[in-house]
Amino acid sequence: MKKAIFKGCGTALATPFDKNNEVNYEIFGKMIEDQIKNDVDSLIVCGTTGESSTMTEQERKEAIKFVVEKSNGRVPVIAGTGSNNTKSAVEMTKYAESIGCDGALVVTPYYNKTTQLGLIEHYKTIANETKLPIVMYSVKSRTGVNIEPETAKELSKVENIVAIKEASGDLSQIAKIINLCEDNLSIYSGNDDQVIPILSLGGIGVISVLSNIEPKYTHEMCKTYFDGDFKKAGEMQIKAIPLINALFCEVNPTPVKFALKEVGFDFGKPRLPLTEPTETSKKIIKQEIEKFNK
Repeated sequence: MKKAIFKGCGTALATPFDKNNEVNYEIFGKMIEDQIKNDVDSLIVCGTTGESSTMTEQERKEAIKFVVEKSNGRVPVIAGTGSNNTKSAVEMTKYAESIGCDGALVVTPYYNKTTQLGLIEHYKTIANETKLPIVMYSVKSRTGVNIEPETAKELSKVENIVAIKEASGDLSQIAKIINLCEDNLSIYSGNDDQVIPILSLGGIGVISVLSNIEPKYTHEMCKTYFDGDFKKAGEMQIKAIPLINALFCEVNPTPVKFALKEVGFDFGKPRLPLTEPTETSKKIIKQEIEKFNK
């Protein structure tokens, strides 16, 4: 089996912005310390939750470097380096390797509507230019492209393509990927409401939005499953469902940035074209945070 970058809970970090809509590194540093203190198993920077699509290349590089330096080897750091331009994805992945990242999260190309053959060539091209372990990211609802199980099998043959973040929501597809790829590809849940179901199929963890505000709980839910207490792990998953639903009552990361403010980290407003949650959504988020922590 290929060596996993991490096992358990990896936090898909939101990116804090200040009043001028610039990256707020003071708050970011406090958040990272809190995450590590609460036992998260990995930090993922500049992914979807990190609003990488509205950050400049220089901002992304600075944010990635900051997380690497702040975590200082205490937990693995995975950088979101994907693009719908293969050359740009290669360059960002090489940069992540040069500053000491532990892995790269590479989303499927969006907008281009590439074929499965195009996906294979895209990922192989990136993998051939780096020694970093690569986590493919399949999220058709955002990109319009699904990594089919047979494509995952072909890419699992590449030495440094080690895992897939599966956010299709299709447990049958995930089971087929595990069946076809066996020990050549690790599976991370990309959906917080499916963590335990995916672990039960053979997954090894989650890249989580929930753990931005509940890092200890999300880590413990995974650990409880790995320790063999499947009933309790399932109960923890069910307990978290209302809060998870609240964190996705509008498009991610709009709700979680508001939720972070509610738990003591002012991450500011999302960048346009995203906007703050509606007052109705804010009320739902507040209520579910309060209920969860009773």
